[in-house]
Amino acid sequence: MKYILLDLDGTITNPAEGITKCFEYALNHFGIKVESRAELEQFIGPPLRKSFMDGFGFDEEKAELAVAKYRERFIPTGMFENVVYAGMEHALKTLKDAGKVLIVATSKPEHMAKKILAHFGLDVYFDDICGSNDDASRNEKDEVIRYALEKQGITALSDVLMVGDRKFDVIGAAKCGLKCMGVLYGFGDREELETAGAAYIAETVEDMARIIVSL
Repeated sequence: MKYILLDLDGTITNPAEGITKCFEYALNHFGIKVESRAELEQFIGPPLRKSFMDGFGFDEEKAELAVAKYRERFIPTGMFENVVYAGMEHALKTLKDAGKVLIVATSKPEHMAKKILAHFGLDVYFDDICGSNDDASRNEKDEVIRYALEKQGITALSDVLMVGDRKFDVIGAAKCGLKCMGVLYGFGDREELETAGAAYIAETVEDMARIIVSL
């Protein structure tokens, strides 16, 4: 497989601290208190609006305000409360050296994804960084994947692999006719990924790179 699409949150970096703190900040605005930020980790991966609507029963208008409050903290602070997974830079270099074309495909707004990857010096490994729009358009994973494929002019779907840590990555890839590798070092477990239909499972960052190079 020549083209490798990688999710960002939970696949390249661990954003738990920043995302959960920003969720908490937004929820506090509505008088909602959480027992522990750890319970908010389930919302790492899906689009923000969907998380507020499905997780807390917000209607569209309230979810829009919640996203605005979330970003009020996320943009100046939260996006950098983030940790690159150990071994990730070496894995990305290994994939590039093997001739793979690396593209980020994330539900996070594209301009934010670019800032995060540049902040950690990882943007140099990617041929493109594709994400959602701020206005909630192109925020479902299959929409981001199609955008990335069209932008790069990729039509040979058998040459493409999606890599992600949640069922949303696997399902989004399937909707686009792609196979997906699930990674267990992120926020989804084996049952979630296998049930969604992941073609490959990588337990570690090293496993992820090794399996991809062999494909």
